[in-house]
Amino acid sequence: MDHNDSQIAEPANLRFLRRLVTILTATMIFGLLAIFTLLVMRFSTDNSTPLPDRLTLPDGTTATAFTQGDDWYAIVTTDNTILIFDRTTGNLRQTMQIEPRP
Repeated sequence: MDHNDSQIAEPANLRFLRRLVTILTATMIFGLLAIFTLLVMRFSTDNSTPLPDRLTLPDGTTATAFTQGDDWYAIVTTDNTILIFDRTTGNLRQTMQIEPRP
């Protein structure tokens, strides 16, 4: 290896390509960190309102499904009835009967 070989100038397009790869790598690292941060922030917040410890259903009803909204929760019973309760008071708000399929 000659002393003159180490002083050969780098071509401009190679220098551009090396900078482009470095910028792309930094952008990908920043993007992954941003996605990770957003996921941690999203899953670490607890936006749920607690439900009562006990749910009292009318006599003779059995729950088959449960869903909830911002200020209510609903229970579907085996006799095709939807019972909608107030989340804060636990009082029954509305009852809806579902017609079975023929």
